[in-house]
Amino acid sequence: MSTYKMFFAGSGGQGVLLMGQMITYAAMLEGKEATFLPSYGPEMRGGTANCTVVVSDKPVSCPLIYEADIAVVMNLPSMDKFEPMVKPGGYLFFNESIIDRKPSRGDITAVAVDLAARTAQLGNDKVANMVMLGEVVRGTGVVQVDTIFKVFEKVFTGRKAALIPLNRKAFLGE
Repeated sequence: MSTYKMFFAGSGGQGVLLMGQMITYAAMLEGKEATFLPSYGPEMRGGTANCTVVVSDKPVSCPLIYEADIAVVMNLPSMDKFEPMVKPGGYLFFNESIIDRKPSRGDITAVAVDLAARTAQLGNDKVANMVMLGEVVRGTGVVQVDTIFKVFEKVFTGRKAALIPLNRKAFLGE
């Protein structure tokens, strides 16, 4: 590994920032260098939300990115705005449940994830971000699956600890 520059984007309430945080925590647990830079509108739920994550085996000098190795877009406005940010040869993971078009570029690996169908099978649409996170981690190897499960223990505490089995199942795509 060298460096992964990642960008996550969607609407507030879709768990975009949590996906970025979890990748960052996992990278740190694996002894990698990592930065997390969130950005969200004042509207919170329904407003825009995005974050950049940089994971590297050497110190990260700047958390800002202008080109992404991996981008995750959860809604159409994010697809329209951030698809050009993916560098040639990079990955674009997108929520095909609500994005009604395919990426326009042929020089990237586009991964369509039907979050509505997947969460319907699980019986809970609130785990869509964990379904997507699982696709990203398993598809790119940016961090190890087992490390993400350690992060679950740190993120889902107290009453939220009861959500770990469902989130784990969503992450694994079961």
